[in-house]
Amino acid sequence: MDTEAQPVERDRSSRPSESEEISDTEGQEGRSRFALVDRAADWLPGGRITLTVLVCLVFLLLVSRFVMQPFQIPSGSMESGLRIGDRVLVNKLAYRFDAEPRRGDVVVFDGTGYFGNADYIKRVVGVGGDHVVCCDKEGRLEVNGRSVDESTFLYPGDSPSEVSFDVVVPDGTLFVLGDHRGDSSDSRDHLGSPGGGMIPVSDVIGRADWIAWPAGHWTRLTRPDAYARVPAADGVHG
Repeated sequence: MDTEAQPVERDRSSRPSESEEISDTEGQEGRSRFALVDRAADWLPGGRITLTVLVCLVFLLLVSRFVMQPFQIPSGSMESGLRIGDRVLVNKLAYRFDAEPRRGDVVVFDGTGYFGNADYIKRVVGVGGDHVVCCDKEGRLEVNGRSVDESTFLYPGDSPSEVSFDVVVPDGTLFVLGDHRGDSSDSRDHLGSPGGGMIPVSDVIGRADWIAWPAGHWTRLTRPDAYARVPAADGVHG
């Protein structure tokens, strides 16, 4: 009698393959997600349209809160580059992760306790440790002993300042001026105020990177070359 076990042919068609199992699992998860969306849409008046609008609004709020915030120019203090009513996009991540404002940056900051209870937009002309003087023998702004040619962004006909000043910017603060010096209330006007006209870096909301509106004025705001040769307070160019 032949007692050797005979191989048994299994019916593979009755057992799903591994790929079929994965596909079925993904399908169940996908159906579950769609079911959740459908339930939310059924609960809201307007269905999927309302849900889509709400998702977009939440996304925009998160972007505005943590990434990029629009800011409307309220005055002529930054003309002629930024005009009244222009809307700029403020990069709120520009000074995160140990980055610091640099000379020439256009920044938006909270002026509460220093300038007034509002947000302001100005150009950084001095950072912590800088010696800022106005004016030199040729009537130009001077930073750390280096004269700065501001002609590319200074409002036509304006002088760098009608007010003389000679200040050293404390660490962790900024000395800021408007490009339209004849129509700007800035660090010069608050030298005798709390903080000496300096803006704490911690109160900077972000850097203005783009003019977003009106469409015909769409422009990227770049740091001018005027400050490129200004040495840092320790004598290192930056």
